[in-house]
Amino acid sequence: MVRLLLASQSPARLATLRSAGIEPVVQVSGVDEDAVLADARSRGPVPPHDVPLLLGRAKAERVAGKTFAGMVVLGCDSVLELDGEIHGKPADSVDAVRRWRLMRGRSGVLHTGHWLIDLREPEDGGTGRAVGDTASTTVHFADLSDAEIRAYVATGEPLRVAGAFTIDGLGGPFVTAIDGDHHAVVGLSLPLLRTLLGRLGVSITELWRTDPDHEPVRRRARRAAR
Repeated sequence: MVRLLLASQSPARLATLRSAGIEPVVQVSGVDEDAVLADARSRGPVPPHDVPLLLGRAKAERVAGKTFAGMVVLGCDSVLELDGEIHGKPADSVDAVRRWRLMRGRSGVLHTGHWLIDLREPEDGGTGRAVGDTASTTVHFADLSDAEIRAYVATGEPLRVAGAFTIDGLGGPFVTAIDGDHHAVVGLSLPLLRTLLGRLGVSITELWRTDPDHEPVRRRARRAAR
């Protein structure tokens, strides 16, 4: 069984993996995202879709440096692109209200970067490689009233997430449609994770947990593979 280490403190990313039958080890990276971006931009412009990939890589590399041998490390980050500018978590409630007044009735692109590092030993199939990519999904926002914006920001939820909204929480009613992967908007694209694992020679089914609640699923998968 391959173990996945999630270099993120996001409850939504953890819940997404668990809903897919994966129980990762969680290790918060503690990366200074502003410093990472400032360093990258000192060497030239960073396109919006590359920003979360850069940050996801920094998180994965920080955790991998703590020597979690035998695991595959996953670092993720998300940003919202609106009018060519990127938006992470709002600085405060005033910033969140300002953001929503810009977003309402419009569409933005939610970019989620994924970076995997293979720390498995060669005898266990380890490649020693690192792979990454970004999943980008267009999000269409409802035309919120000022009262709805104030009420939503007052809950505190927009202050904790990239782009100042969720699709799987209180912000769900304010997202009218998406073009792309729903999971990427939550914070982790399961289809992209499957693709990246494949590049490391790992099937996502190898990550399915073996606790009693999921053992029947694993038995059916094994029977189907025969």
